[in-house]
Amino acid sequence: MLLEIVSPEAKLFSGEITSIYLPGVVGDFQILNNHAPIVSLLKKGKLKITANSFKFSKESENLFTKINDQNYSLAIESGTIEMKDNKVIVLAD
Repeated sequence: MLLEIVSPEAKLFSGEITSIYLPGVVGDFQILNNHAPIVSLLKKGKLKITANSFKFSKESENLFTKINDQNYSLAIESGTIEMKDNKVIVLAD
């Protein structure tokens, strides 16, 4: 599935992933490939992204924390997520 993470300043990430773990306002949740459509608010916490490979822009690379070769995390203050047609869009602060 395709993931785009956008902040007010810039697009932080765009690429194919296998899963994403998110800090929802009513509890943390995970989205996998072909998940049903969803829109949710996010609270302060960490996005945990799993993919076969990662390509970051030089401007955003320092915002992500490497867990291992296939997992990175990104700390956020709040945000919104939309999953539709196997595309995840995260608007993050």
